Amino acid sequence: MPIDILMPALSPTMTEGTVAKWLMKEGDVVKSGDVLAEIETDKATMEVEAVDEGTLGKIVVAEGTEGVPVNDVIAVLLEEGEDKAALKTAETKPAPKPAAAPTPATPAASPTPAAPAAAPARMDGERIAASPLARRMAQQAGLDLTALRGSGPNGRVVKRDIEGALGGGAPAARAPAQAPIAVAAGPGAKSLADLLGMTYQLEPHSNVRKTIARRLTEAKQTVPHFYLTVDCRIDELLRVRKEINGRFEDVKVSVNDFVIRAAALALGQVPAANASWDDSGVLRYEHADVSVAVATPNGLITPIVKAAEGKGLATISREMKDLAGRAREGKLKPEEYQGGTFSVSNLGMFGVRDFAAIINPPQGCILAVGAGEQQPVVKDGALAVATVMSCTLSVDHRVVDGAVGAEFLAAFKKLIEYPPAMLL
Repeated sequence: MPIDILMPALSPTMTEGTVAKWLMKEGDVVKSGDVLAEIETDKATMEVEAVDEGTLGKIVVAEGTEGVPVNDVIAVLLEEGEDKAALKTAETKPAPKPAAAPTPATPAASPTPAAPAAAPARMDGERIAASPLARRMAQQAGLDLTALRGSGPNGRVVKRDIEGALGGGAPAARAPAQAPIAVAAGPGAKSLADLLGMTYQLEPHSNVRKTIARRLTEAKQTVPHFYLTVDCRIDELLRVRKEINGRFEDVKVSVNDFVIRAAALALGQVPAANASWDDSGVLRYEHADVSVAVATPNGLITPIVKAAEGKGLATISREMKDLAGRAREGKLKPEEYQGGTFSVSNLGMFGVRDFAAIINPPQGCILAVGAGEQQPVVKDGALAVATVMSCTLSVDHRVVDGAVGAEFLAAFKKLIEYPPAMLL
């Protein structure tokens, strides 16, 4: 009998996904291990492989469909000898039409009400069946979910229903105002830019960007940050790096590779800094799994160099090149970016002298690394010039005290300023 292909749970936190692209079409022969589709999660775009063999009988969820709950049927596979007559009755869910581009409005403009729509399906008594994204969009736009008909599974209200309502479909009963200015969600809602008569283009949030916003907001609101800064002289590090890269054709180490190595070794020397807060107690980690911030077209992601304390500069360099490349392509596996015990964020390549990074929960610390700049310093009682790199440690005060943070930075500074110590 036909086999349902379900929206997979590609990470522990994933509740819904987007069918970004189908790589096979109806009628194609499918073998175990074939890549069927690309699914966009809250972190990355990942390939979904077939487990069973057969013929792709029906694509139930079209490309571009967002907010598909985990375990919903996205396609149906026919086994050998079956034809389309064996398919269950299932209408293909079309991709949502893009919301109409918002047009600058003056304060005098007002939307034209549309005809009422049928009431949506309900669940759990009077609770409206709606995806978390649809609920959030409705709340921001001041829409009444009871006035909408859901087009999702079992009448569930999903993102495209909200966009349709804002584009002139179902009416929206306005909820009591929560703020003087609503969030822009289409022509029916006024943003600050609308009210000021500004022209703009609305770029929808990617799942990655929404996850970044949610996690960083949570971090700043719930984690008591404090900051410690140390200046490191890196002339010796630059000399050693130049010598290594000149002697070995297959090895090209970066300053950030030294930073990752030094941070991992410093965590080994000050294990109290390699910890995170949990309501049940302090989690103290055995290995330094260093998360490294990488900028991608969709936002920031932090691939992990695992057990970095046991890896040399060449190994760290090769791993980071591979991880960063696949991060920018959205091809990381969940285990390659989820977890980590400590983070490094380096903006030195952009000329940023120093900055304070936001902690990546549930980690206890993140090290922000600035650019190396030539500065006047006092050396052996005389004025000299040195290349100085400022590093700021953001610390979760619930789990790491000031003295522990200072001890970590002292160990890190010694390693950075005298790279041969990293070989001990």
